[in-house]
Amino acid sequence: MALPSNVIDETNISAVEKGNLVLSSDLTVSSNPAIELAQRLLSEFIGTYCLIFAGCGSVAVNQLYGGAVTFPGISVTWGLIVMVMIYTIGHVSCHFNPAVTVTLAILGLFPYKEVGYYLIAQMLGSILGSGTLALIMDITPKAFFGTTPAGSNMQSFVVEIIITFILMFVISGATIDRRANKKIGGIVVGMTITLNVFVAGMISGASMNPARSLGPSIVLHNYKGIWVYIFGPLIGAIVGGFVYNLFKPTDRSFSELF
Repeated sequence: MALPSNVIDETNISAVEKGNLVLSSDLTVSSNPAIELAQRLLSEFIGTYCLIFAGCGSVAVNQLYGGAVTFPGISVTWGLIVMVMIYTIGHVSCHFNPAVTVTLAILGLFPYKEVGYYLIAQMLGSILGSGTLALIMDITPKAFFGTTPAGSNMQSFVVEIIITFILMFVISGATIDRRANKKIGGIVVGMTITLNVFVAGMISGASMNPARSLGPSIVLHNYKGIWVYIFGPLIGAIVGGFVYNLFKPTDRSFSELF
């Protein structure tokens, strides 16, 4: 039997007075689409800023203070900051990477009309994060915290494709697939980034993210091999996303699939 409205109102007022009000509607997103989009863009901006501040900051500190952080420390820092941001604002939005955003749009998992907004938010976060580091530290050319090829451009290009393929493949399996245990998705993605940096960090800088490379390049005016870090991650992420799609359940036959 439903309670009369006046009884419900009196109950809510009593709950407010006691500080125990439980909202009648459990919103997962803001009801106003414009506000909901703005919140997601703010999440992308702050998340990308924190990634650059912590990850690139560890690179700069290591160069400026005689290797105090160490290469393993840098690798772990990148994985930790990504993991922390996923668990902090992943329920709002946590691409933090233009290559991921573009791939999700191509796969039909993200609206094309919002891609531009996301890319702008991510780039602004990266530029501001890089600018903050440049402001608070005495960044010398040797302490450049962006990414440049250690060997040839083509070598780094191939490496960026491979490690971003692995990253997007893991993201698809650990956080996007409905069958996944999403409670540990942030840990899995963070560990993947750490492992990728361990393997590729000394070769290409292990960017895996155009925003991660473009922000420092713009702020510090160092564009050496920048095309590697734009197209490499984009290709790797797109291929990784499409390959993971082969693992999704389907009721079609082989002939229909291929």
